[in-house]
Amino acid sequence: MTALTASDPPSSASPQRSRLLSRDILRLGTTGLRARPTRAVLSALGIAIGIAAMIAVVGISSSSQARLNEQLSQLGTDLLTASPGTDFTGERVAMSPDALGKVALIDGVESASSTAALPVSVYRSPLADPAATGGIATMVADLDLLDVTSTRVASGTWLNPATEGLPAVVLGSTAATRLGVVTPGTQVWLGGQYFTVIGVLAPSALAPELDTAALIGEGAARTLFGYDGSPTTIYERSADDAVDEVRSLLAATISPQAPNDVDVSRPSDALAAQSAANDAFTGLLLGLGSIALLVGGIGVANTMIISVLERRREIGLRRALGATRHHILVQFLTEALLLSALGGVFGSVLGAVATAVMGLINDWPFALPAAAIGVAVGATLVIGAAAGLYPAVRAARTPPTAALSS
Repeated sequence: MTALTASDPPSSASPQRSRLLSRDILRLGTTGLRARPTRAVLSALGIAIGIAAMIAVVGISSSSQARLNEQLSQLGTDLLTASPGTDFTGERVAMSPDALGKVALIDGVESASSTAALPVSVYRSPLADPAATGGIATMVADLDLLDVTSTRVASGTWLNPATEGLPAVVLGSTAATRLGVVTPGTQVWLGGQYFTVIGVLAPSALAPELDTAALIGEGAARTLFGYDGSPTTIYERSADDAVDEVRSLLAATISPQAPNDVDVSRPSDALAAQSAANDAFTGLLLGLGSIALLVGGIGVANTMIISVLERRREIGLRRALGATRHHILVQFLTEALLLSALGGVFGSVLGAVATAVMGLINDWPFALPAAAIGVAVGATLVIGAAAGLYPAVRAARTPPTAALSS
């Protein structure tokens, strides 16, 4: 009997731990999906709907915000308006005829204009019902009004020194629609006589009151309606760095005796408030999208549980051939992740398409944050892992003998 030397091999080698290669994990993870493609698509659709809703909400909100920022950049945030308030008796205080001139003298004011409401109505014809005014206001317009308010003429022309003393009128976009005026040259019945429509304005973002107005020149207003020159709304533009200072001086300049009787506002603040309201609504829709995503995750969990029950023989055979619990766990967890990822990618594409379509319809720039896509896909993977964890653990704990005998 010979003794063992140091160079002799050991009588029993320690067993090597079995492991799966990445390509094997991917192949095994797609087995169930390839075997039942219809079920996989329907399960992924639940995830896709939730992700598409969230992506579309974020994309549409971002596109709308981009349009608003673009609009504010074009129109500017340096426009202030001043209008008469009410005194302690509730009566509206009138501005003095020289109010516009005073405003133009404030240091920092670059341009100023005004409108004045007239107590006359405008109709399509003298046969119209006197009570059917359509909410259209007749206003006296300063010739610089469009430049100051960044409003443009959609068709026809604006008032000028040659037409401001004639019975000529420019209609706001909404006023033209309500009066049935399509093109300039049409006549309307204003203040008991015919006025010729010489222009129609495009919608005004910063001065929406112009949309429902019939605007005439100061000369015609003085001659035909006894206008005394007192404005009811003053618009002014100032340098960006002087807006706050001008705002603090505007009321006192217009009415030194009673500055509290003058209301000063910044139209761009209304657009900013609209943006804030949109953000709140976006949060609500994101919550609804999250619920849809959660429902999709429950669908994935249900699919994986059924898959484990249907494939018990496969699990038992693999365990009998040497697969460990870890291998079975990784296989079914990978399948759940792939199923969720499929829904996440499809939902992201669907949400991006919805954003693009809405942007095209509303003439918005396409603005979908890349982070939103990343967060959406990451959320699907988290949902997939959570949904597939229990079925995967259940599959891994299935005894081989019980699985083969089922």
